This record gives sequence, C-alpha cells and structure tokens, in this order.
Amino acid sequence: MDGMGGTDGLDGALDVRDLRYFRAVAEERNFTRAAERLGIAQPPLSRAVRQLERRLGARLLDRSTRQVTPTAAGLVLLEEAVRVLDAVSAAAHRTRRAARATPAVVVTAKPGVATDLLRRMTRAYAAQPDAGRVEILVSGYGEQGGMVRDGRADVALLGTGEDDHGLDLEPLTTEPRVAALPAGHALAARSVLSCRDLAGLPFPHCPVLPPHADDYWWGRDAREEAAAQPGPVVRDSSQLLEAVALGQAVALVPASLAERNRRDDIAYRPVRDAGPYTLAIAWPSGSRSPVIARFVRTAIEVASHHEPPSHAAGPPPRVVDPPPGVAGPPVRLAEASARQG
Repeated sequence: MDGMGGTDGLDGALDVRDLRYFRAVAEERNFTRAAERLGIAQPPLSRAVRQLERRLGARLLDRSTRQVTPTAAGLVLLEEAVRVLDAVSAAAHRTRRAARATPAVVVTAKPGVATDLLRRMTRAYAAQPDAGRVEILVSGYGEQGGMVRDGRADVALLGTGEDDHGLDLEPLTTEPRVAALPAGHALAARSVLSCRDLAGLPFPHCPVLPPHADDYWWGRDAREEAAAQPGPVVRDSSQLLEAVALGQAVALVPASLAERNRRDDIAYRPVRDAGPYTLAIAWPSGSRSPVIARFVRTAIEVASHHEPPSHAAGPPPRVVDPPPGVAGPPVRLAEASARQG
C-alpha cells in the first residue's frame, strides 16, 4: 500500500504509545521538537514512526530537510489520535476523581471576567443542599476545551472563537466587542468604527486558538475582503494589550476586557458591525453526570441575574436570557443518570 509494504500485524497494530509519538511529530512538524516534547531521543522516535507506517501500510508523513508534513492519511490518523488520547486521559482523570473520598466537580476558566463569574457560580452551587465540592482551575488562552476533553476538568467557561469540538455548550452572557487602538492612532480620533475601517491593519495572532478563530478576532466575519495583515504572536490578553500599546497591532476585544484594562496608551472605540462576544459553559458531549448537570443548571441561573459592569467604550453587554429549552440538556442528563441508577 502506498509503497509502504503490506499490513502484517495490522490487528492490534496501534497502541497508546504509537498514537502519542505520532501526534507529537504531526503537531510539531519536526522530529527534534517532538522528541523534546516527549522527553525521548530523536532516533527511537523516528524508528517508531517508520514502524507505524509499515504496520499500517501507509505513508503518514512527508519528510523534508526543513519540515515534516502529515499526508492525507496522516491527517486522518492525527484526528483519530487526538480523540483517542483525550479519551484515555479523560478515563484516567475521571476515575481517579471518582475514587476520592469526597469526589469534586472540577471547573476551569481563563483569568478575567470568566473567573469572576465562575466564582459566583461555585458559591451558588456550594450553597445548595448536599452539593459536592468544587475545584477551580485557572487556565490559559485556548486551554479550556482541551482540559474538558482530556478529563482534567469537568466543566469550562469558553468564549467565542475557542475550540469547542466534542463539547456540549450553553450560552451564558453576550457583550459587544470594541477596537483596541494605540492611543495616537488616526482611528482613535473617531467615535465609532466599522470592521471595514480596520481592514489591512496588523492584528495579533494567537496560535493556541483554532485557525478559523482569526476570522472572528480580525473582524473578517463582518466584511467581504479577506485581506488582513498578520501581527505579532500573543498568548494571553496581557501580551495582546502590550502589542496594541506599542503600536504593533490593533485588536477587537470584549467590552469587559476594555473596562478592566483602561490605560492612557490604548484607546477603545465601539465597532458597530463587529460580532458579539459570547461566554458559554461547556461540558463533555453526551455526559450523563448528574453532578455536571446540576452545576450547569446553577451556572445558567447565576448568569441570568449577572449584572455586567458599565462600559464607557461602547454599549453595555447584555445578559442572554436562556432560550426555550436551554436547561433541557442538563435536566435530561440528570434524569438519565437517575434512571440508569
């Protein structure tokens, strides 16, 4: 097959180590970096991947002196490997938590407005009769979805543009986005902007977010032209704001972020056609956990009474009223668990 020989030993050919090694190489696009990530030497890693290709009878990687690129077959295996490795990790994490004398629900969010709201949710949940213990994990940009998928967390707060595959979601709050500009920028002299005004300007890029997120964060979802000037790489909101203040980029940010980070070297201006920023609660797709269902119901109730801060940079964010049936999935999860028990 594909010049790689037969499929001898194909039955049971894949194990967790195979998938972990291949995933590291396919994601890093480099054997040296993958070996460093795995904590092993490069030669045995290269041999392991070649043996995997021979067992599957397919070339998984195109190798060059500069870069390693997954083939079509390699992309399929990478997608499956991520799913399997997350499931294995989730099984281990959740089993260990279930074995504790006092099991807990683990929730995560990135710093800022999300963690403030999360603290209110956990207090409301803890005040309920017979409520279990809650552990809060503060996580970085783009980490929340992966932490739920691989079992490090049971529930997460996710913002628009973050990776939500394999998760069930319920929206909690919605707010406008505003343009963050260097204080001396020509556009800062205007009171209201449009996404078209920002076309062609450098925007930050966050490599830990899905590729399609750039369209949202650069405002391309609201204008026809796709041209955008890639700006500096950032990995959190602090780096993003510093890039703006230094004149390296402009950015579209949630109004609440602007409110919490007023500074003389950054001007915030409303953008009339920028898509809103939505904060949602996420949990593993298809979960039947009554504890997760109970926490999600509590979160929706708390968010419905959440009063966001005022925003001088634009109109205040509005709280999203739960649409009809919004509490349905968590309720059904709990009912299904009760029936199974």
